[in-house]
Amino acid sequence: MLGAISGDVIGSRFEHAGIKSKDFELFNRQSVFTDDTVHTVALADSLLNNVPYQEKLREYFHHYPNVGYGGRFRHWARSTTAAPYGSYGNGSAMRVSPVAWLYDTLDDVLSESQKSAEVTHNHREGLLGAQAVAVAIFMAREGASKSIIRDYIEDSFNYDLSATIDEIRPDYNFDVSCQGSVPQAIIAFLEAKDFEDAVRNAVSLGGDSDTQACIAGSIAEAYFGRVPDHIAAQTLSCLDERLSYVLNLFYEKAPNPVNVRSGTFFVS
Repeated sequence: MLGAISGDVIGSRFEHAGIKSKDFELFNRQSVFTDDTVHTVALADSLLNNVPYQEKLREYFHHYPNVGYGGRFRHWARSTTAAPYGSYGNGSAMRVSPVAWLYDTLDDVLSESQKSAEVTHNHREGLLGAQAVAVAIFMAREGASKSIIRDYIEDSFNYDLSATIDEIRPDYNFDVSCQGSVPQAIIAFLEAKDFEDAVRNAVSLGGDSDTQACIAGSIAEAYFGRVPDHIAAQTLSCLDERLSYVLNLFYEKAPNPVNVRSGTFFVS
């Protein structure tokens, strides 16, 4: 979960900058948390306290009304009765990481990630995006190799993960759809040599940088075992007391990641 938040904060100042390079300063005074962090913490709060997702998403929206929400989410959050709005945007995928840590089987992760998405993003692509990211995180924390994760995501979600970041980058444009941003974010993780490299890969695409770095960071934390201390410290300094409290509570409940790559993954 901290990996997702770190990616969000690092990518925040590049969201509309279209950067096409991995050579950039990770943090500066413009680095802030966005709706990606708020939604991620809201889902963690929901799970930790057994409160419906829609209640916590609306509650957090009212606490943090100006952190970059999309217009359709704003309309939904301001209403107490609004139904899901058929979105296939990547908001369902960037907020899902707590599900992948707080559920213990692949089937449960698939089921609960769909539930976390469908309160707003009930389009098929919105559901698939959330499930794909949650499954990647879950498999990574269980010790699956990158090749096993790649094959499972391609086979189960019909995502083409064959292109490299260098091949994608030159012609890639800003895209907030799940189908147009989630596969690329997963590739950013798959190519990475460490956590920081995953985030740099995602930002360097020049697309929806905060969200794609959030997704890549969420998987990279599970795979590499932790967020590096210098990145964690800078990220935590950007959070307020409410967000920090839930984050700390989450890590008290979440299992420790697996640090040894197993090369195999067994689905019960």
